[in-house]
Amino acid sequence: MTGVTDLLTDRAVVGVLAILVAVGLLVLLLRGRKSEGSIDDAVLDAVQRLSKAAPAMRSGLTEEAADQAVKHLVEMLKCVAIGITDANGNLLSWDGGANEHYEDLTGAVDVAVRNGQRAHIHHTNLNCDQRGRCPMRTAVIVPLIPDGHVEGTLIVVGGVNSKRLIRAADEVAKFVSIQLELAKLDESKQALAKAEVRMLRAQISPHFLYNALNSISSLIRTDPERARDLLQEFADFTRYSFRTSGQFTTLAEELRNIDRYLTIQSQRYADRLNVRIKIAPEVLSVVVPFLVLQPLVENAVQHGLSPKPGGGTITVVAQDNGNEALISVEDDGVGMDADRLFADLRDAHKTGSHVGIGNINQRMRSVFGDEYALMAETAPGAGMKVILRVPKYFPGVRPDLPKFGLDDEEQEEDAAPDVPSQVSR
Repeated sequence: MTGVTDLLTDRAVVGVLAILVAVGLLVLLLRGRKSEGSIDDAVLDAVQRLSKAAPAMRSGLTEEAADQAVKHLVEMLKCVAIGITDANGNLLSWDGGANEHYEDLTGAVDVAVRNGQRAHIHHTNLNCDQRGRCPMRTAVIVPLIPDGHVEGTLIVVGGVNSKRLIRAADEVAKFVSIQLELAKLDESKQALAKAEVRMLRAQISPHFLYNALNSISSLIRTDPERARDLLQEFADFTRYSFRTSGQFTTLAEELRNIDRYLTIQSQRYADRLNVRIKIAPEVLSVVVPFLVLQPLVENAVQHGLSPKPGGGTITVVAQDNGNEALISVEDDGVGMDADRLFADLRDAHKTGSHVGIGNINQRMRSVFGDEYALMAETAPGAGMKVILRVPKYFPGVRPDLPKFGLDDEEQEEDAAPDVPSQVSR
């Protein structure tokens, strides 16, 4: 949990810095500017330009991102030209005039990258055959340093030689650097999320896989039709659980997968495993983190009911709760001491205890916020109930199209599973 929490904290800090830099830049641009429009029009124009330039840089320092950003920055600064280079001095994009002078600036670009400091070039120091007609009077080259390392430079070419242009170039470079840093943090967060999903996949009990195949093989001669059905459920379960893409899915897909899991386990446990599922149809389309329910159900079977003589019942409920879906996984198994459970969840990354539940708790908090942490009720001999609250809508959270290597018709069928609203085994 520490890694994701640190990333979220870093992202929040960088986001605040981006806002402060943007405000400072707006003040600088508007101070002393005379415009035919009102000051409100100038503010609106500058804000729009910043907002259009920011998303491009959030994808990283590429030619396409630079092309998108420079056209907005040059309009915002009202300068002759804006250029962006990579750390090797290669020009990624240039918008505006005086582009013939870029070759004259490459030495200053190299110095800015090497020293990590701003360079300032006057037109009088350049060889130019258009003296008096050339729109360029000065150029400011500012290194882009998103995370302590120079990744490129911002070139601002001005038609006047002023301290205001230098300050504006510094502030814009800071703003671009912060967007690049946010891009890196987003990339790191996505990598962590993928690693967490891989961890959950790795934690699907090998004993379950072995026992499932063993149960199916025992039916091949006595009940080949049942064996074929279970083998199909097993194939669908593994295909979904080990799919190659996606951090999010729909509640319908998650419920369909735990139905497969419980169908397979019912063959092994027979009368020792009873299942009740009650689902409100209106929450089936709610988007949830991938593999958010199966580990909870597996934990209920393995640690709740398996040790209990005579087995017991697992109850899965998903209901409408206003702006949220309220999901619970409950068993009437052996239970455990609540303090011990909370300690295991807190230290799951150290001890390995209840790692699946700890992983889900971490993912819920990292995606939706700390207020969406898991809630658990348990006591020795009293079973366990784990509750999830999932917002029906959350910015940036949308279901991913699974990649199973299927044709389009099969993918569409799998993407909209038929989940019964009430099931009792």
